[in-house]
Amino acid sequence: MIETQGVAKRYPHGVTALRGVDIEVSKGEFVFVTGPSGAGKTTLLRLLLRQELPDEGHIRIGGWDVGALPRSRVPELRRILGVVFQDFKLIRRKSALENVAYVLNVAGLPPAEQRRRAYEALRGVGLQHRLSTLPDALSGGEQQRVAIARALVSEPEILLADEPTGNLDPDLSVEIMRLFREINARGTTVVVATHDRDMIRRMQRRAIVLERGRVVTGGRPS
Repeated sequence: MIETQGVAKRYPHGVTALRGVDIEVSKGEFVFVTGPSGAGKTTLLRLLLRQELPDEGHIRIGGWDVGALPRSRVPELRRILGVVFQDFKLIRRKSALENVAYVLNVAGLPPAEQRRRAYEALRGVGLQHRLSTLPDALSGGEQQRVAIARALVSEPEILLADEPTGNLDPDLSVEIMRLFREINARGTTVVVATHDRDMIRRMQRRAIVLERGRVVTGGRPS
């Protein structure tokens, strides 16, 4: 489902974020990407999303050669990817339902279908009673669940999450991870970048460990 071979990413002023990264994530798998701050976790996710291009190596996702993909076809790749950010990235002036439906609006679905699917996505994360609520009136955990519903509403094959519990207290973090586990049980491939080693131990899933831009363990399924 996801494979990188010899991936390197360099930035100006001699900063090398990734070096020779080889990883493999199987269809339907749930894996963590972990390591200290600056290890390259976020850079790796940005490359998988095709927000940036590698300087060396190859990235393949669901049959797509990501680096060779013309810019005009990037939206096609992103239809199989859902993404959840640490800071939620909700539109403050839109309700929970409108935030989730916005993704489908951009995709050109009819308004009635947008509302139906947005409702189902919010019901799936337990927020069917908060449809008309604006983000500022939601708790941190509720905002993150809206962000997860938004990531899932287009029924992606892969869910990528970058430090999704970084702004949450421990109890809410456990709740969000339980939700990710349920999403994975439905067949979605889940990749979560986190520095929370305790969470990884509790979840008992494979962890791809990065240090100074290199994979030190867990790059491929055992």
